[in-house]
Amino acid sequence: MRWEIVIGLETHVQLSTESKIFSGSSTRFGAAPNTQANLVDLALPGSLPVMNRGAVERAIRFGLAVNAHIAPRSIFARKNYFYPDLPKNYQISQYEIPVVQGGTVSFFVGEEERTINLTRAHLEEDAGKSMHDDFSLPNGAPASGIDLNRAGTPLLEIVTEPEMRSAAEAVAYARKLHALVLWLGICDGNMQEGSFRIDANVSVRPEGQAEFGTRAEVKNVNSFRFLERAIQYEVRRQIELIEDGGTVVQETRLYDADRDETRSMRSKEDAHDYRYFPDPDLPPLIIGEDWIARVRAEMPELPDAQRARFETEYDLSAYDAAQITSDAAMSAYFETVARALPAGQAKLAANWIMGEVTASLNRDDLTVAAMPVQAPALAALINRIVDGTISNKIAREVFGAMWAGEAGGQPDAIIEARGLKQISDTGAIGAMIDEVLAANPAIVAEYRAGKQKAFNSLVGQIMKAARGKANPQQVNDLLKAKLDA
Repeated sequence: MRWEIVIGLETHVQLSTESKIFSGSSTRFGAAPNTQANLVDLALPGSLPVMNRGAVERAIRFGLAVNAHIAPRSIFARKNYFYPDLPKNYQISQYEIPVVQGGTVSFFVGEEERTINLTRAHLEEDAGKSMHDDFSLPNGAPASGIDLNRAGTPLLEIVTEPEMRSAAEAVAYARKLHALVLWLGICDGNMQEGSFRIDANVSVRPEGQAEFGTRAEVKNVNSFRFLERAIQYEVRRQIELIEDGGTVVQETRLYDADRDETRSMRSKEDAHDYRYFPDPDLPPLIIGEDWIARVRAEMPELPDAQRARFETEYDLSAYDAAQITSDAAMSAYFETVARALPAGQAKLAANWIMGEVTASLNRDDLTVAAMPVQAPALAALINRIVDGTISNKIAREVFGAMWAGEAGGQPDAIIEARGLKQISDTGAIGAMIDEVLAANPAIVAEYRAGKQKAFNSLVGQIMKAARGKANPQQVNDLLKAKLDA
C-alpha cells in the first residue's frame, strides 16, 4: 500500500521582551533557579496579571509579516491542567479568538517553492521547568525539582494547517519561520535555550484517502536535524503499526535523540479536556487600527519583498534570491557587495556568498557579523576577478588567505605578495600554447579527428605550465584559433 504523510507544526516562539507576559519578572536566560519568579508567576492569592504591551506588538509584527488578520478584539482564556511546574493549575492562553488569524509562509524545498497556510498565532505564557537530575530526598530516594524562572515567559504559538507532506518540507518551513522571527526581531531564535520549540503533529493515510489518519504529536523538538529524524521515525512507526494490524492512538510522544526514536509520553488531550473559559482577570485585548499602523510603519523590508526586489534589481533567480534573503545579516552583506561591483555582476556576488562564504561560515560555526571577510573586502576580491587580475580559481586561494587574516585580509596585498596576478599577455600565452602543441602531437591529432576531450586535455596542460595563472578565456580562445588554423 502507498501511504501519504500528513504533517502540521505548532511552533512556540519565545518573544524578545525583557519582562514576562503578565508580570514584571525578568526573562533573562541562565539565572539561578527560582530567582526570576514573582508573586504573579507563583500564583500567590490576590496577585493579578497585567498584559505586556511589547508582547502584543511583537504578535502584531508577526501577523503583518505573514499577511494575517490582526483581531481587533481577542480574548485570553484559562487552559486548565495540573502539572507540578504550573503553579496556577492553568495556563493563560488564547483559544476561541486568537490575536493573529490566518496568514501564509512561503519557502523553498530544494528549488520548488511551497506556501503553507497558517491557522493562527496566539499569545500565551510558558510553564516552569521540572528538573529530574541531581535531586534526592533526605533518605536518598530520587526526587524532582521545580524551577519557575520560565513560568510566565511570553510565547507566540504559531500553528499551521496540516498541509506538509514530508519531513524535508516540514524542516524547510521551520527554517523559514525561524529566519522570519529573527528578521522581525521578535525572537532571539536560540533553540538550545528553548526560544524556538517545535511540536510536530504527524499522521499517515492511504494515498488517495480524504480522511486524515490518527495523529501523534511529537513534543518540544529543539533542532531542525532532530525534527526531520523525529518525523521520519514517527512515519515509519505508524505505517509499520498499521500494516501489522495495529491501531495508531492519539497521544503525545517525545523524541529521544540518543536512540533516534519517539516514545509515548501521555495520551493526547482534545480541546474540551482543558475546559477553556475566558480568564476573568484579563479584559479583552483591543488592538486599534492606529496601533497596527504604528507597528507597520516600523517594519523592516520583509524577506519576500526583498527577494522579489533582488530578482528584479540584481537579476537573480528566484532560488538564489530566496537563499540570499533567508537571513537578514546575509542579505545586507550581499547588497553591500553587489553595490560595489560593476553593473551585471551581482550574480557573481551571489555565487560567492552561497558558495565560499557560506561554506566557511558553516565550517567555523560563525555568524555573518563575526566573519573575518567583511563585505568591502569580498567586493574588492570579486572586482579582481571581473577586471581579469586573477582567475576564479586563484580567487578561492586568495579568499582562504583573507579568511585566515593574511595581509590584513586585503585581497590586493595578498595577490601582490603571493605573485598571483593572472597572465593576460597574448604573446606569453601564445608561446606556452605553442610549446604544449609541439610536445603533444598525438593529442592535437585526436582533437582534429573530432575528440573534444583532447581540447580539454590541452587546456589543462597549458594551465599547468602557467601554474594556474593564465587567463582561462584567453587560453581557450587562442588555443582554438591555433588548432583550427
